[in-house]
Amino acid sequence: MFLKRFRKSKPTTDAEYVSAYRATGDLAILGELYERHMELVYAVCYNYLRDEDEAKDAVMHLFEQLVTDLRKHDVQQFQAWLHSVARNHCLMLLRKNQAHPKAVQLNGTAEYEADEHQLTSLRSDESENSMLDREEDLNHMEACLQTLPTEQQTCLKLFYLEQKSYLEVAELTGYELKQVKSYLQNGRRMLKICMSK
Repeated sequence: MFLKRFRKSKPTTDAEYVSAYRATGDLAILGELYERHMELVYAVCYNYLRDEDEAKDAVMHLFEQLVTDLRKHDVQQFQAWLHSVARNHCLMLLRKNQAHPKAVQLNGTAEYEADEHQLTSLRSDESENSMLDREEDLNHMEACLQTLPTEQQTCLKLFYLEQKSYLEVAELTGYELKQVKSYLQNGRRMLKICMSK
């Protein structure tokens, strides 16, 4: 009982976890914090990369990146910051894959890496433009999402990015089912208006 008073309580909020990790550098603390958001990170990565294995690899790389990044940056809103870091990581991977496609097989035997000159002649302008358009759209959507009320942001992220059901969103947020449906409906409408500007 006496010792309990002096024992540090375990972090409960993201901010407490971030603070504890920045103070100690304890990877177990970072691991617990990351685990709370791993589903979201995977959903973001899969949303961009459209490949399960690549998304899983990205989730692991992002954890390694956090080990140093989180000690360098004073993060206030961890979930929003992590979402942004995951998005940027995936966009960087997509750009890199466009610049350096995987080895091309010729006659089923030899493999040759396409050099920059071959790549330029092989890559169609259309696919590059659609990639840039998609990136622009995603950046615009991200900016628009930030302008919505917190309740709408939370519900939209859980429902679309984490693919939770109405009931799961209600359980996770503590909102009533009617409220969840209302936040999603209004959030979608507001997002559409913002995106059309």
